[in-house]
Amino acid sequence: MASIRCGGSSTTAGTVPGEPAAVLLRAGKGGSNTAVDHITVAPRALGQLPARLRRSGAVLIRADSAGGTHRFVEWLHQRRLGCSVGFTLPEGAAELIGKLPAVAWTPAYDADRQARAGAFVAELTGLMDLTGWPPGMRVIVRKERPHPGAQLRITDVDGNRIIAFATNTVRGQLADLELRHRRRARCEDRIRGAKDTGLTNLPLHDFTQNQIWRALVALALDLTAWTQLIALADHPARRWEPKRLRHRLFWLAGRLARHARQSVPHLAAHHLWAPLAVQAITTLRALPAPG
Repeated sequence: MASIRCGGSSTTAGTVPGEPAAVLLRAGKGGSNTAVDHITVAPRALGQLPARLRRSGAVLIRADSAGGTHRFVEWLHQRRLGCSVGFTLPEGAAELIGKLPAVAWTPAYDADRQARAGAFVAELTGLMDLTGWPPGMRVIVRKERPHPGAQLRITDVDGNRIIAFATNTVRGQLADLELRHRRRARCEDRIRGAKDTGLTNLPLHDFTQNQIWRALVALALDLTAWTQLIALADHPARRWEPKRLRHRLFWLAGRLARHARQSVPHLAAHHLWAPLAVQAITTLRALPAPG
C-alpha cells in the first residue's frame, strides 16, 4: 500500500516498511488539493514497486481529503489502481445521514480490529449523487463521539464527529475498509520523521538547491528505515522515530580506531544503549557486500 499526503511545501508518498517512496518539493503557495501534484508524485511512488504490480488491483493508493479530487481519482481509475481517499461531504449531508436506518450502522474497529465503543460506520453511496466520479466509487461514513476537549465542526451531526472517505474496493466489511483507510495515518508519521530529519526548515535560498536538500533528507530516511528493519528487527527500536534514535544511538560517544585497513568503533561500555548499538553494527557487518 502507498499513502499520499499533500500539504505545505511538499507532497509525500510513503510505503509500509517506513521509507518515503517519493517526496516532491513544491512552491510554498501550492494548495493541498492540487491534483497535478498528486499525479506527479504517485508514479514516482509506484516506480518503487515491481513492474508487474504497478497497474494491478493489488496496489492501493490512500490519501487524505486533499487527494479526494475528481481529477486524481479519475487518474487512479484509468490505471486500475485501488484507492481510498478522504471525501468532503456536500451540503445537506446531515439530512442524508439522518435517513440511514439504525441497522445500517455497524461498530467500527480499533487498531486491533476490536469493536470500538461509541464509533460506527455506514455506507452512504446509495443516497448520494456521485455523478462525475468514476463508476464503482463508494462513500463510507464514520460517526464517533468526539474525544474530551475536541471541538465539533459545523458539519458534524447529533454531537457525533462525522468523517467520510471514498473507495473503489467492492468487497470487505465496512469496518475493515474504514480501518484500512485510517491506517493511512502512517504517512503522517513519516512526515513527522522527515521534519525531524531536516525538512522542518529548508536551509538554502534557491528552490533548486532545496530540491537537493530534499533528496538528501529522503536518502537519510531510507537509510534509517532499512537500518531499523534489518539491524533492529527484534527490538522496540525498530519503531523509534529519528529524534529518539539520535539521542539513544546515533549520538553515542566513542572513538573510531583504524587497524588492518578496517575502522573499528570503540563505545563506552557503561552506556545504557551501547550493547544495542554493538548488536546493530554486528548485524549489519554480517550482511554480504552489495553487488
